[in-house]
Amino acid sequence: MDNMYFSSDAALPTGHGLFRVQAVRDESGIEHAIVFKGAINDSEDLPVRVHSECLTGEVFGSQRCDCDQQLGAALDFFEDEGNGLLIYLRQEGRGIGFFNKIEAYCLQDKGLDTIEANQELGLSADSRCYQLAVKILGELGVRSVQLLTNNPLKIEALREGGVQINSRVPIQCAPNSHNSAYLQTKKLKMAHML
Repeated sequence: MDNMYFSSDAALPTGHGLFRVQAVRDESGIEHAIVFKGAINDSEDLPVRVHSECLTGEVFGSQRCDCDQQLGAALDFFEDEGNGLLIYLRQEGRGIGFFNKIEAYCLQDKGLDTIEANQELGLSADSRCYQLAVKILGELGVRSVQLLTNNPLKIEALREGGVQINSRVPIQCAPNSHNSAYLQTKKLKMAHML
């Protein structure tokens, strides 16, 4: 992952506050985003959220997951703190892609949970990779972070990549009738700290 390109940054006014946004193109040409508030370069103990794309939740408002709520909670946290960095990775459906995610949804509609559905398709429960996030933090000179996550695998992957995590900030979102079983599966089968 030697070639990574950053665009210029621009203002991003949102319902959560005023941020800056920048595109990041990885070596395969996939474009990701960073959204930030305050000084992030060469920082210590920076609030950071590494977030994976969720088209259904973040664009269409699906209530099958809590992705949009987690994204909004992270931006609210950065606004309250006056600084923070969101690394938005284009790895839809825990890394299985949008097509496979919808196939998994069909299996969930028939009674399988999120992990069973992925396995039925011959896919991993979580195929995401956080190497690009590690590289972005390194390029920005971020020396240590407060990581906004409930996912122990994300913590482990970032630490293995050399990211110093000083603390974990939980993101708690209220369940609804459409995602309560999904959240239970994440807690019981994926050890998410909910």
